[in-house]
Amino acid sequence: MTPALERAYANPSRRYHSRRHIDDCLTKLDAWPGLTPDERRVLGWAIWWHDAIYDARASDNEARSADLARADLPALGATPAEVDEVARLILLTAGHQVPDGDRLGAVLVSIDLSILASEPAAYDAYARAVREEYAHVPDELWRPGRARVLQHFLDAPVIFADPAFRAAHEAQARANLAREIASLR
Repeated sequence: MTPALERAYANPSRRYHSRRHIDDCLTKLDAWPGLTPDERRVLGWAIWWHDAIYDARASDNEARSADLARADLPALGATPAEVDEVARLILLTAGHQVPDGDRLGAVLVSIDLSILASEPAAYDAYARAVREEYAHVPDELWRPGRARVLQHFLDAPVIFADPAFRAAHEAQARANLAREIASLR
C-alpha cells in the first residue's frame, strides 16, 4: 500500500468504495482456497488498486485505476507480467464480466461483488453508502437508474463468476438485489 492509496481510500466522499471495502475484499482473499502465493500477490494488488480512482461522476474509474497500478507497481517489485495481469484484472471490475476459464478474474470479480450476498442489514448499509456517494444525483433519476443497474445483475445468468462462490452465495445476492429494486419502485 502506498501513501497515495491510503489517502485515496480515506477520502471522506467515499462511503462504500473506501478502505473498509478494500479490507473486506482482502479478508475474503485471505480465506480463498487453492491460490498460489503468486496468485494471492497479484490478486492482492488488484484489490488494492481496483478502486484507487473513484469519482461517482466519472465513467473511466477502472481504466484510470489500472493506469495508476501500472505506474505504481514496478516500484513495489512487480514484474512487467504481474503489472499487466493486475491491470487486466482491474479492468474486469468495470463490467464484472469474466471470460470462461479466467480463474483469477472470476475470483477478483466475485470478491468485489461479494457485498451483494451479505446479510440484509449489511446489504442495506452498503446500498445507503452507495446512495451517499451519488448524492449529486436527484432521487427522480437515482431510483430508476439504480434499479436498472441492479436489474442488470439479476438478469445475468450468474452474478458470481467463481462457481464455488456462486453455489454458496448467489441466492442471497439475488434476494438482496430483488429487495432493493422493490424499495426503489
